[in-house]
Amino acid sequence: MSGLLKFITCGSVDDGKSTLIGHILYDAKLLYADQEKTLELESQAGSRGGKLDYALLLDGLLAEHEQGITIDVAYRYFTTNHRSFIVADTPGHEEYTRNMAVGASFAELAVILVDAAKGVLVQTRRHARICHLMGIKYFIFAVNKMDIIDYDETKFKKILQQINELVTQIGLNNVTIIPLSATEGDNVTTKSTNMPWYNGQPLLGKLENIKINETVSADFYMPVQRVCRPDQTFRGFQGQCESGELHDGDQVTIMPSGETATVRAIYNAGTLTDHTVAGQAVTIALSREVDISRGCIISKNLSASPTKLLTADILWMDDEPLRLDHEYIFQLGTSTALAVIKRINYQTDVNDGSRQSVSLLNKNELASCDIFLSNKTVAALFTVYPILGSFILVDRLSNMTAACGVIKNLQTADLSNYNFIYNDIKISADLFDEYYYNMRDMKLARTTKEHAIFTLDDKLPLKGKTYRYPSTVDIIALPEKAVIQVRRDKIKAILAIDHYSYDELYNIPLLDSRGFAINVHSQYDFKRFYSEYQINKKNADFWNKWIDCTKWRHILFNDNYWII
Repeated sequence: MSGLLKFITCGSVDDGKSTLIGHILYDAKLLYADQEKTLELESQAGSRGGKLDYALLLDGLLAEHEQGITIDVAYRYFTTNHRSFIVADTPGHEEYTRNMAVGASFAELAVILVDAAKGVLVQTRRHARICHLMGIKYFIFAVNKMDIIDYDETKFKKILQQINELVTQIGLNNVTIIPLSATEGDNVTTKSTNMPWYNGQPLLGKLENIKINETVSADFYMPVQRVCRPDQTFRGFQGQCESGELHDGDQVTIMPSGETATVRAIYNAGTLTDHTVAGQAVTIALSREVDISRGCIISKNLSASPTKLLTADILWMDDEPLRLDHEYIFQLGTSTALAVIKRINYQTDVNDGSRQSVSLLNKNELASCDIFLSNKTVAALFTVYPILGSFILVDRLSNMTAACGVIKNLQTADLSNYNFIYNDIKISADLFDEYYYNMRDMKLARTTKEHAIFTLDDKLPLKGKTYRYPSTVDIIALPEKAVIQVRRDKIKAILAIDHYSYDELYNIPLLDSRGFAINVHSQYDFKRFYSEYQINKKNADFWNKWIDCTKWRHILFNDNYWII
């Protein structure tokens, strides 16, 4: 028996995706008696004049029954005599493209349906490109509704030509094309007598026999999901092993810090074991105390590196258009960082694959973008480490998933990406950004102004339209673990945070690199603040306790965003 196959059905609306999977389940005798009875009763009021409406087995929402379309992703688990399957039946309507992308993100193979009476449509092309974007390497194009065109081989060959052109445009490999009828059952589970000119396997036979070749990396890495601290005698780091294997006694590297330690113990489901492999959820204890929190990576021989600048192919999923320099939450694995899209390199036309120069990206459009991150994040090319090369962007204000994407290139940030530089210390800061409340769209907006790169003895623009900083201040750059000491508007020193002591004699005010006041008034306070930051920096209570956002900053109301 072959292993588990995870696949997706997709294509344009009304191409018969749900009907196809429903017919497979029905013909393969994979339904319980009560499910068959329910199908027969509900089909009496269906759209097929009393005939069995196999789509009802997949479309479970009331709205899906009323409209006769798929809206949400429906997952089904089934097993034949030859293989086990997980299928994601996804919607074809353009409005629900983001739901389709969610289904594609888990699949190894895509079954893309094409209506024999309509041919390859725009949504067919879009879905094929999204599947390719998500790293799917195996494709079956199912030319459905052959019964409508009377099983005509000539018409099928015309569609075959359209599919081959699409395959060449995108660069797809491992492609199979099958003519079938999901309603009548032709070439679904058994070979059809209505198409003697087709010599290939039926769809189910192809799914049962196709061999998925996966490139398995020997490099071990585990994104940390949780720090387990049941008592003062034990600290373990929990997560799922994504690649390779790890043994008790192995030396590991913690990323992004680069610190090393030895594996002291491995627990699988609470049981002590001597090794772990990809796919297992485990707890790892180390030989020494290391600063590790959610988002860090425990690795061995990993060819990934922390980065703040990357190029990615994205699918824009938000109803609101993409805005350059707007802040989004970048989520990659278990790590999060603030991100801004600095540039749209090009938009990909879903029809012909051409690259177009644009300044705006709308819903369901594909593009290549340069993304700048607030913190160094461990990332890799999607083709090398899929988990470390795929991400989502979340809008900070609406909390909507704005985009999903895969990393195509990791860039070394040049000096223009930093605001402060001295020797080996390089600091990115949002100190001089202006914040407005736009009356036009009733949202907060941030504008980033170009500033020179500052170093020792440079004078800083400490007063703007929405900020007024004191002329003597210490700026704590927490992500870079550095401090900028400003005296009478000029930079007196830039030093590592480990070499910094709070000036209690003059009670110097403190800012973080966003311009927010830090409520520290002594060296004791500062040590407590920095110690708590290292442990609780992702906890909102920590920031509410120590940070005052309004002391040196404020927000202006603005009538017209475009004149800022």
